[in-house]
Amino acid sequence: MAVTTGTLARNGHPCKRRARVWLGALWAAICFALGPGTATAQSEWLELRSGSIVLLRHANAPGVGDPPNFVMGDCSTQRNLDTQGQEQARRIGELFRQQRVDVRRVLTSQWCRTRETAELAFPGRAQEARLFNSFFEEPARRSPQTAEALRLLTQWKGPGVLVVVTHQVNISALTDMFAASGEGVVVRPVQGKLQVIGRLQP
Repeated sequence: MAVTTGTLARNGHPCKRRARVWLGALWAAICFALGPGTATAQSEWLELRSGSIVLLRHANAPGVGDPPNFVMGDCSTQRNLDTQGQEQARRIGELFRQQRVDVRRVLTSQWCRTRETAELAFPGRAQEARLFNSFFEEPARRSPQTAEALRLLTQWKGPGVLVVVTHQVNISALTDMFAASGEGVVVRPVQGKLQVIGRLQP
């Protein structure tokens, strides 16, 4: 069958059409192999390379809250990372290094599971900061503590990235977002507030 000039103008050359189909299939295969959210995650890593803040929930620690006999300085009384959580924390640090993120400061709550997450991900870098302690058992502390934490975070000017390893309740209070274990929320200080850029999946 003859192909007219008009037909080519509307549909393109058959070889070009086949090339577009092949490239589309290749891109779909790449996206499937890399997993969901890969393309969108790139903007978060670009933001971090330019210097910003990531609020990171501690890695996997089975359970909710802490045992009734919880003691701040005694890890044996707390809910701690399991083997999966420890490996997750190591992978988080490796991913930051692979993405060439310039981590300048690492703050962590005083809970054992946040400190261990920070130490496994960023060895020798963590500094305790009570402003990021969990208030899960003491909800009355939410408002004053969050306001103070917000003041500290919005003063961050870089260069490089500030990583804060904390708890789900703190991240929700600061960003209105729920973070899974090991998940990070990337934020940027803007006029005394935190602008959410996106998520870093665990």
